[in-house]
This record gives sequence, C-alpha cells and structure tokens, in this order.
Amino acid sequence: MKCLITADLHYALKQYDWLLRVAPDFDVVIIAGDHLDIASHVDGRAQTVVVLKYLERLSALTRLFTCSGNHDLDSCNADGERVAKWFAKIRKLGIAADGDSFEVEDVLFTICPWWDGPSTRAAVAAQLARDLSKRQGKRWAWVYHAPPAGSPTSWAGERHYGDDTLAKWIEELKPDFVFSGHVHSSPFCTGGSWVDRVGSAWVFNAGYEMAPTLPHVILSTDEDAVIWLSTSFGQRMRLDAPLARPVPALGELPTWA
Repeated sequence: MKCLITADLHYALKQYDWLLRVAPDFDVVIIAGDHLDIASHVDGRAQTVVVLKYLERLSALTRLFTCSGNHDLDSCNADGERVAKWFAKIRKLGIAADGDSFEVEDVLFTICPWWDGPSTRAAVAAQLARDLSKRQGKRWAWVYHAPPAGSPTSWAGERHYGDDTLAKWIEELKPDFVFSGHVHSSPFCTGGSWVDRVGSAWVFNAGYEMAPTLPHVILSTDEDAVIWLSTSFGQRMRLDAPLARPVPALGELPTWA
C-alpha cells in the first residue's frame, strides 16, 4: 500500500488541484486536518461548499481519509465545546472522516476529530479504546491533526505546539503510525522535523508551504520506507530501522514512489 500524507491546506485551491492530479497514483490519500482558513476573507460557509466539492472529486480517484483541525471548527456541541459540524457532510459523501475507522490491507486507520475540551477529549479516548480491540495484529495508524508534545514534529523554532494528551495516548496504546499536521514550520526549522519516533510510533508532520505543490509524505507499507518532499528538498527513512538523525537526504526518487 502506498499512502500520501499531508495536512493544512487552509483553503489553498491550487493545492487541492495538485492533489487531484496526483491522487490516482496512491492507494490512500490522508489529509490530517485544517481544510479551512479562519483568516481568509472568504466566508467559512462558502469555503466548506468548495472544499466538499474537492473532497468528493478526490474520493472518486482514490481512497480518502481526513480528520478535522482547529481551523475546521464551525459549531459548538451541547457542552459548549467547538466542533467541526460540517464534517458530517464529508461522511455523507462516503469519505472516512472524524470518528471513523477503516482497515486497508494490514493497517487499521483511526480518524480522530479535533477536541476542544473534556467532553470531546473523552470521545476521542473512547474511540481509541474501541479501536484498540479491533487491532488484532494489524498495524495501527492514527489520523490526528496535532503532533505529540515534546516531539520535533511539534517544534516551531521557539517552542513546542504539540498535544500533551496525544503523547500520553501514544505511550499507553502504542500505535504504529500517527499522521499529523498543525505545526507548519516543524520540518523547516532548526530542531524540528517531519518525522519522529515516539515510543513504538512513527510520527509524521509534512509541514506547510505557500506553494502550489504541498509538502507531503509518501509511505509504502510494502517497502517499509517513507520519504518527505517539499519544494526545496526531500528526505528519506526506513521504517524497519532505528530513527537516524540527521535524517538522510532523499537523493533520487525511489522507484516505488
């Protein structure tokens, strides 16, 4: 299985266009949150209409998984916590989204919503506990917008912007992969990175660039290998070997990618 992992499109329509061009080359495309841009001059409701059309077109080309991020929150639940209510429309399109879990080959994917307080955090904890019982020897991948606290994937140059609760869940439940975003500069700043090993889990955050081509991670479960590509440079990592730093430069694109 070959996966493309990215996040933080923030209503950049040229980046959605790029995804449409490359999506057929992948078995799974993962967008780990922040489809919308709360700083945009375009009304949020209009943004959701456009993004939904893009997601529908993407889902016709490949298997698509996506979770909500903090920019995607548009409503409050009964406890007054912010939620991405419009994600229900994504699920109606048959796209795996917040709260879903799916198996593809030997990997169980758990897709977690952004949580805004104790109620929504408890719902994510219950979701992870439920899917732990489904694991049964499979590799387990979490699609979760924020990276874990203390990881280079959450480092922004001056401080970490990671999720403390996620770090505890990783330690307790031991997933194999965590696909995140949220902290845009991590792969590009000193002390940051697009990849980390937190306990047994490989953690990825492709980062963000204002360019038509998205920074992205390509992961092959058949090759046990992963690469990261940005507009300026790329790096590579073996998943069946210890994490090495500095992360090796990519060189030539491998044939599997």
